[in-house]
Amino acid sequence: MSAESQDGSDLEERVDNFLRRNFPQIQMHGGTAAVQNINREDGVVDLQLGGACSGCGISPMTIQAIKSRMTKEIPEIDVVNAGTGMGDSSGMTPSFPGEDGDTEESAEDEGPQAPF
Repeated sequence: MSAESQDGSDLEERVDNFLRRNFPQIQMHGGTAAVQNINREDGVVDLQLGGACSGCGISPMTIQAIKSRMTKEIPEIDVVNAGTGMGDSSGMTPSFPGEDGDTEESAEDEGPQAPF
């Protein structure tokens, strides 16, 4: 095995350790974080959040925290691309009932009715 390969696996190990150490809440909340690709030459890491992260409204904040902290903690990393698989790589945008601007539909669908 070449020294470059060993360095690359060391970088992958540091990225994995970073995720485990800094974001245990991902796993505690039923989510996953997987390293899809590491380009050591360009300093780019591609991550995919899955499981419960795919439907979580705070995934964009988690992704932003990962991007900010990883580039500070691991000097070889300049760019972190991360997504939830729900649209673009920046994660999903949370939506809340009544905020879509469609007032007619919102008035009709008030959610589940209580059985009493």
